[in-house]
This record gives sequence, structure tokens and C-alpha cells, in this order.
Amino acid sequence: MAITSTPPSPRSIRGRAVTVTDVEELLPEADRDFLSAAGYDHTIERVGQQVHVVIRNFPLPRYKPQNADLLIIVPSGYPNAKLDMFWTFPDVFLPNGGIPVKADVHEQHGGRNWQRWSRHIADGKWRPGVDNLRSYMTTVKTELAKGR
Repeated sequence: MAITSTPPSPRSIRGRAVTVTDVEELLPEADRDFLSAAGYDHTIERVGQQVHVVIRNFPLPRYKPQNADLLIIVPSGYPNAKLDMFWTFPDVFLPNGGIPVKADVHEQHGGRNWQRWSRHIADGKWRPGVDNLRSYMTTVKTELAKGR
């Protein structure tokens, strides 16, 4: 079930009626508000016990290409369970054509072959009830700003 970033009244996506209630079940309000306020073109989709948030055309100024889709996988148990790693599609390279550090593994999600960026929040550093998608995106941006 895919849901666009602006959930209007009920409509059909992939042959199934989707309502605002469906969106509320997938991601906390603070996260949905953050995505909208940031102006991200995004989708939210349930995949098994996980929720996939895809931000389309996410800016990557220190890489080639300079925009790619960014996947955040929200695990069951979130927001008490921490967010971990992120994925890009298509593949992203350093300006010299090299592969970014710890981004040499690919995984299939939603029919696409995503490049996995192995970046982790240290054990005990995720603060349930405090940390959320907004704080995690700060971590993602910090990692990407390193350009390595």
C-alpha cells in the first residue's frame, strides 16, 4: 500500500482505498508533519512489519548523481526501536567515481535494487520518545555531508 505525502480524502492506490487513518497507522504525526514541513516529495508504504519512507530526488551535492531517491526503513516498534542505515537509488558515487565508504552492498526493496549505506546510531544513543525521523534525518545529512 503506497501513500503519497499529502493524504487527501479516501482514494484508490494500487486498487485499494487509502484513507487518512491508514497514514496515521504507518508513521507518527510528528514524522508526517516533519516530512511535509521540509517539503520532501515522499511516499510512505507498509512492507511486512516495516514502513518504508522514500524521499524522491533527495539532494546529494557531494556525490554523483547529485539527487537520488532516499529510503528510510522504519522498523516494527518505532519510535522506541531506532532507525538504522539508509538506502539510495540509483547508485551514488564519489566525484572520482569511487564507491562511498560502507555503501557497497545492495538490497532489493519494493522491486528496486537499493544501495545500502551502512551507518548506525551507537547502542544507547537512540532516545525513545525524543529521537524521531527529524533527528535521524539530521544524522543522515551529517553522514552525507562528509562526502566519503
